[in-house]
Amino acid sequence: MRSARISLSALVLLAAGIGAAAAGRDPMNHLKGEKSPYLLQHVSNPVDWYPWGEEAFAKARRENKPIFLSIGYSTCHWCHVMERESFTSEAVAKVLNERFVSIKVDREERPDIDKVYMTAANAAGWGGGWPLSIWMTPERQPFYGGTYFPPDSRWGRPGFIEVLERIGGLWEKDGDALRQDAARLADALRQNAVIEGREAEPKLEWLDGLFKEFSGSFDSERGGFGGRPKFPMPVNQDFLLRYYARTGEAKALAMAVTTLEQMSKGGIYDHIGGGFARYSVDDEWRIPHFEKMLYDNAQLSVNYLEAYRATGAPRFSRTAKETLEYVMRDMTHPEGGFYSAEDADSLPPDAAADAHKSEGAFYLWTADEIDAVLGSTAGEVFRYRYGVEEGGNAPEDPHGEFTEKNILYEAYSLPETAKKFGRTEGEIKRLLRVSRGKLLEARAKRPRPSLDDKILASWNGLMLSGFAKAYQILEEPRYLAVAQKTARFLESRLYDAKKNLLYHRWRDGERKIAGMADDYAFVIQGLLDLYEADFDPRWLFWAESLADRLQSDFFDEGGGYYMTAAGEGEHLLVRVMEDSDNVEPAASSVAASVLLRLAHMAGRDDLRKAAEKTLTRFGGQMERAPRSLPGMLSAVADAAGKPRQIVIVGGLEEPETIEMLRLVNRRPMPARALMVLTPKGRGELEKRLPQLKGMGPIGGKPTAYLCVNFACALPTTDVAKVAEMLAQDSKVPNRGE
Repeated sequence: MRSARISLSALVLLAAGIGAAAAGRDPMNHLKGEKSPYLLQHVSNPVDWYPWGEEAFAKARRENKPIFLSIGYSTCHWCHVMERESFTSEAVAKVLNERFVSIKVDREERPDIDKVYMTAANAAGWGGGWPLSIWMTPERQPFYGGTYFPPDSRWGRPGFIEVLERIGGLWEKDGDALRQDAARLADALRQNAVIEGREAEPKLEWLDGLFKEFSGSFDSERGGFGGRPKFPMPVNQDFLLRYYARTGEAKALAMAVTTLEQMSKGGIYDHIGGGFARYSVDDEWRIPHFEKMLYDNAQLSVNYLEAYRATGAPRFSRTAKETLEYVMRDMTHPEGGFYSAEDADSLPPDAAADAHKSEGAFYLWTADEIDAVLGSTAGEVFRYRYGVEEGGNAPEDPHGEFTEKNILYEAYSLPETAKKFGRTEGEIKRLLRVSRGKLLEARAKRPRPSLDDKILASWNGLMLSGFAKAYQILEEPRYLAVAQKTARFLESRLYDAKKNLLYHRWRDGERKIAGMADDYAFVIQGLLDLYEADFDPRWLFWAESLADRLQSDFFDEGGGYYMTAAGEGEHLLVRVMEDSDNVEPAASSVAASVLLRLAHMAGRDDLRKAAEKTLTRFGGQMERAPRSLPGMLSAVADAAGKPRQIVIVGGLEEPETIEMLRLVNRRPMPARALMVLTPKGRGELEKRLPQLKGMGPIGGKPTAYLCVNFACALPTTDVAKVAEMLAQDSKVPNRGE
């Protein structure tokens, strides 16, 4: 059950009208025509915000004013704080409006802008994070910056008005000097953006180096790498699971599954409604920053599915299912497609409508609240299992928001809980399942965190992979239905077929912002995963078309992919190329991986060469700093390893075809390309991919063709023979073997 939410736009317009009537001014600033939920959160500020664009730049040039650029996103806690403290202040607005031209940017809508100015802030030593505050010339060259500024001087930080007055005064007194400083920084950024001198021929030994680095920093008790704060970093688990599949190295599997197990036990995981919070502020995964991001849950769902594929452990399939259930219930647009994020902050239960929101209020429980919903007997069991204490259980509470409240985590195992209460594990499991359902229903009546309901192509590509892989591994048809609906949504709402053009963002009927490299790379990956789930050739051919656009618009002849297409970055200080796999993998890493897959499936040597150029372009960086590019190192393994192609000829409804696919999908396998020639789709595939001609059924029965390093074994109709051939080619056992 989902509690009702008033639309963000309606709330904004209502607040704007009330606030403006009291102040006797225009109710909205220049953000009023925008669709971004983050920008709309600021539409009624007295600050005369402009969106990024020529109108603001022209005003700055015409009036010879510096630009104040503020970058954030709708679920950013400190962005909310700075708005409440400063951007709603008439005193602050007066200074900003008189001495600056103020621009608001949603970093999720414009990651390219964010990348440029975050790089500048870090390079200049101003500090990085959100909200990002940048002061720059009318030519968009930065000369000062920082993150959050309190309204008054505190914590060793100057007050915001004080900073504004100082900068405004310096600009009026010696603007030429600030322009010179800005020009020097801009030149340095341009030089840094050119990824040269990093070339090296890729080597498999680099993967061993990264494995050793992970081994050296691994927290064997709590999982993860390093200390607090701990981010899930799905790309790390993905590398380790792929490394295990390629080498059979048990320690790689142990590091991945220990991390995933500990995360699913901790407070970073929503034990009532499923899904993961953004990160943990401690080193035990206990105390989360409660915002939920689509890209985290998309990638983590794949992590848990792959861990289940490797181990068969029910915990991993259950966590994946609960995460996908959360996305289907709370993050899905009725037409298909997935929303971006849920905020960390919300009103506490029974709070007045004008009360301040607090972090985690939607997710926290008192012991009495749990007993009121479950009754004392079931409540006692639940409280023991999930670490609920009478006085609250948060070991740290820096802002006083968790007082007497509890963050649910698995304090005791199922066997320990059963022993404590003298019941069987089955009885305890059933009781807890019913209890979680009751608490979910009760929680749904609370004020919900705000929802960022914009739909981004890139993050939807990641989530498409999650549902497609869930169908492959778990064989539940509803996951395939969601994946297909997502692909159709992307096709109808975020794609111009005539121009073969993806758009980055869709919201409220509007598609806007030309797609960026990660939009293309992530959607291609999702389409290939969907093809390997339902084997509809349309997804494979669409992926190939998008790959052609990725090559023509984003590829650098020296290798690698710029964030923005050629000609799309005219308002940017510099055209940048992401060079690290972080909470999201770099576009170049995913592009290298998917182009290698496509090259093998579609017989496209040009795509293979582009992928190899990219790997060489970043080779020196992978050698010197392998931890910065674990996703790209996995692509190195794909490029250097023996390519595997599995072609099954047969109807998807035939038992032998189903069993052959099951054998393939249950085994961790590196660098594979899986295709099925069905009676319906075979003709179209053979027409587009002539290398498939001659692969026919033997004796009218479903037939498997297994090729390794371009050498094919004799085709077989014997399911047992397929299992034997897969086992001979694998370093790891099939699930259940």
